This record gives sequence, structure tokens and C-alpha cells, in this order.
Amino acid sequence: MASLDDVTVLVPTYDEAETIGQVVDDFREAGFDDVLVVDGGSADGTDDVAAEHGARVVYQTGSGKGQAVREGVREYVDREYVLMLDGDATYRADDAEAMLEPLFEGEAEHVIGDRFADMREGAMTRFNRVGNRLINRGFAYVHGEEFGDILSGYRAFTRESFGRMTLSSDGFGIETEMAVECAKRGIRTAVVPITYLPRPSGSDTNLRPIRDGGIIFLELYRRAKTNNPLFYFGSLGVLSTITGLVIAVYVAVEWITVSVSHEVLAVVSGFGIIVGVQLLMFGVLADLILTLHRDTLRKIDEETESG
Repeated sequence: MASLDDVTVLVPTYDEAETIGQVVDDFREAGFDDVLVVDGGSADGTDDVAAEHGARVVYQTGSGKGQAVREGVREYVDREYVLMLDGDATYRADDAEAMLEPLFEGEAEHVIGDRFADMREGAMTRFNRVGNRLINRGFAYVHGEEFGDILSGYRAFTRESFGRMTLSSDGFGIETEMAVECAKRGIRTAVVPITYLPRPSGSDTNLRPIRDGGIIFLELYRRAKTNNPLFYFGSLGVLSTITGLVIAVYVAVEWITVSVSHEVLAVVSGFGIIVGVQLLMFGVLADLILTLHRDTLRKIDEETESG
């Protein structure tokens, strides 16, 4: 039976000296003997505070949360399970047992903590709430899975399932990327309600809502290319076709009303419509191929299990 001795608590940090000590203390008091802090070059002594409170501190070679997570798991974790959270004291050690239970019971390989289940007052601005809701709905529509809160930084997963993911994001897009990989690769995922606390006074967030939100939306769309090609190529095809039609209407109106021809625009219009239709056709074909591929993999898995 798995226990806390099989878990590494992974905390990527950057300038979290005000809160990292409390985070390390909370999880060590909860029974975790391996708290790994991956420091991204903090200038406020985050590494020293973490070490003083009993954490194992390592330094990432690059920059960004995504890179810290990848490097931390692949190079410094040798235990079977990983419990990942931010170092800003917004996640509770009291929720760790619920996060790990689906892994210990073999019910899931990846667990996401749903912050919206119990979000305390002041934990998230109204603007960020709206942005999170839009991103979650977009994810569910594009990737066909409802994970509740794909931007949550509180995760628990097996090291083996993490190794099956193809991750490249360096910043805050890492959570989105992990959710997409879970949906794409059929990694069994559970959603657990957690409490999300406001940041303690005196600590500053490293999140930039507009910039990071834009990166996350782009990551969702980019990843749709291999997980939902009909949406990816279809949306590009519709945009190209509509653009071509709008230009065509303008050229026709100009020709009829003032007898002015726009040969170049007419060519651009035709090109846009042709490209748009081709992209739509390609999206349909790609989606068909992906469906056949998934069916083949499913049959192979069923035969392997029955054999």
C-alpha cells in the first residue's frame, strides 16, 4: 500500500521568500519528508528560507515555471508519486490526502485540485475568475474533457504518467499543457475539490493575467492541432473563407456601383476562398484519421488486456 513515503512534494518557486517557509513547514508537519523546492533564480532569498525550514533545494538551469516542473520531476524525483503546488501559500496541506487518494487507490494517474469548489474571498479577482471560466470552457469544447479547473497549480500525479507527456511550455502554460496531454494520451484524470486561499499580505504574485492568459489561449489552440484537428484547421478554414467572401462582396459592389474593378483584390478573394475550403477538407480528413488511430489503439489495448 502506497504511503506518504512514496511522495515527493514539488514546489517551483521564484521570489517567494515571504511564504515558502510556511509552505514547507505545513507539508512537513503533514508527514511529507521530501519537500523539493526548485528555485528559478530568486533574488529575495527564497532558497535560503526553504532550506532553513527543511526543504531540499535545487536550482533550475533555465527559467519559467514549466521548465522548473519538467526539470524537477525528471532529474530530482525518484519516488513514485509527485504532489505539485505553488509556493505562495494559497494551497493547503490539509487537502493533500484527498489529492493523493485517487493515485493510491489506483483510480487515477493524474489529479487536479478544483479551486472553485471552495475559493475564499480575495483569492482571485473577478477578472481572473472570468478568464479562468472562459479557458476551462474552451478546453472542454476543444479537447472534449471536463477537468473543472485546468489552470490549478495543485496537482498530484504518478512519475510514470508524467514521463508519457510531451511538455514544452516554459511559463504558466504548463498546467494547460498537462491537461491537454492527459486528454490526448488517455491518462486517467480525477478532479478533487480543494480550498483556495488568498495570498498572504506582503507577498506579490508572479502571474500577469493578460499576458499569461493570452499565452494559455494560444497554447490551447496550438495543441488542438493534434487533439482536435477538425476544430484547428476548420476554424482557420472558416476564417479564410469568410475573409475571401467579404472581399468578394466588396469587389462586386465597387464594380456594380462605380464601375471600379479591383483585380488584385479579386485574386486575393479567390485565393482566400480556395485556401479556406482546402483547410476545411483537410480538417475533416485529419479528424477521420485521428479517430481511426484512436480506435486502433483502443483495440490494441483491449487485446493486450485480454491476452
